[in-house]
Amino acid sequence: MGCAGCSSSTTNGIPKGCNSNGSCLTGGCNRLNTYDWFAQMDVYDPTGFHLVEVSFKNGARKDFFHNNESMGVHSGDFVVVDVGSGFDIGQVTLSGELVRMQMKKKGVREDQVLFTIVRKAHGRDLEKLDQSRKLEKSALVRARAIARTLDLEMKVGDVEYRGDTRKATFYYTAEGRIDFRELVREYAKEFRVKIEMRQIGARQESARIGGLGSCGRELCCSTWLTDFKSVTTNAARYQNISINQSKLSGQCGRLKCCLNYELDTYMDALKDFPKNVDVLYAESGVAHKVKIDIFKKIIYYSIKTAVGRGFIVAVDVDRVKEIKKMNDEGKKPDEFVIKTDDPIDPNGEGELEYADVTGQIELPYEKRKKSRRRKPRNRNQKQGNRNQKSQGNQKSQGNQKSQSKQGGAKQSSDQKTESGQKRRPSNRRNRPKNSRRNQPNQQKPNQGNKDQGKKDESK
Repeated sequence: MGCAGCSSSTTNGIPKGCNSNGSCLTGGCNRLNTYDWFAQMDVYDPTGFHLVEVSFKNGARKDFFHNNESMGVHSGDFVVVDVGSGFDIGQVTLSGELVRMQMKKKGVREDQVLFTIVRKAHGRDLEKLDQSRKLEKSALVRARAIARTLDLEMKVGDVEYRGDTRKATFYYTAEGRIDFRELVREYAKEFRVKIEMRQIGARQESARIGGLGSCGRELCCSTWLTDFKSVTTNAARYQNISINQSKLSGQCGRLKCCLNYELDTYMDALKDFPKNVDVLYAESGVAHKVKIDIFKKIIYYSIKTAVGRGFIVAVDVDRVKEIKKMNDEGKKPDEFVIKTDDPIDPNGEGELEYADVTGQIELPYEKRKKSRRRKPRNRNQKQGNRNQKSQGNQKSQGNQKSQSKQGGAKQSSDQKTESGQKRRPSNRRNRPKNSRRNQPNQQKPNQGNKDQGKKDESK
């Protein structure tokens, strides 16, 4: 089983991991490993296979290479391989006759293998490999930022540097085809290496990144699952699983691959269940199917009686077949369950006995303290009080206006009301427009007061 810390915790290019001291079942810290039984035995195989399997980046990518027997390369050794345009560093994960079986499984022919192993990796090669792995995290962050500035609908999921740090492969996911010609030019200016873009699916992305599933174990796609079969919601329906998209989806956003693991077992068990038995008829009432228990071979029905109040009964599959056959012939049985009258127990084991503890166990009475919390005020009541206050103010203002009209007293424009706001004189509201123009000889009250004051002074 691949460890999640292998890619981040390394010493001289060699992943620390658990070194098979924990729960690794494959004999190493690489992903998607096949246990090599012959490699653990000091037995010489004269008919050994001349090809070996080499993994890169802790099993994220694997390939086959020609092996020279004079080098003495075995499983677990780090080697330098020729990849055509440069050199890369990987770990031998499989050798011998098992390589032939692995190639047959993946559909790779011997004439398709072109590259060879150059030599075993020494300390300097492992240090260079460790440096290339450290560059991947910063390159991933920068690559995502550049893709976002160019407004490309894609997600860069992983970056892999070659062992000689002269080439970088960017793995991305997208809904459709992406024109990344401008993106490649920006990447070449930024990273100063040869750029390769590879589009992968959502499940391949989760397999490369890894993680823990809802079961608590590492993802199947990153440990042992190699072929991804299509998963539909019918697999959940056959297993009586509620269709909840959030619970049925994995970290890749697709339906979980483990829904197909037990599907064949459920399909075989469902062959014993009769079809078209959603509704059954009997003298006691009509039964509607509620659910089924596949492994107990029981179908639960809801019975509606003449009173109208129904209850749930568990009917055996054989009994359901008998009732279905009688209904097809136009007959109705007296009861749905023959063995027992208990609607819950179909096997007739009898009712459960319960001890009567009335009066034997009494709990002490505790007085509850009254809470001193203030009762929350009603907002509608507050709003009503405000409306009442505003109406009262309007009435008081109306009374003051009427009193001022009767007394003939005029209020000045600078006088303020009780609320503190200025109010216009009442005579201005009823005054028609252009009244001053129609009465040119009329003097203003302020001017009349001034003239009277001058006369008094002259006297």
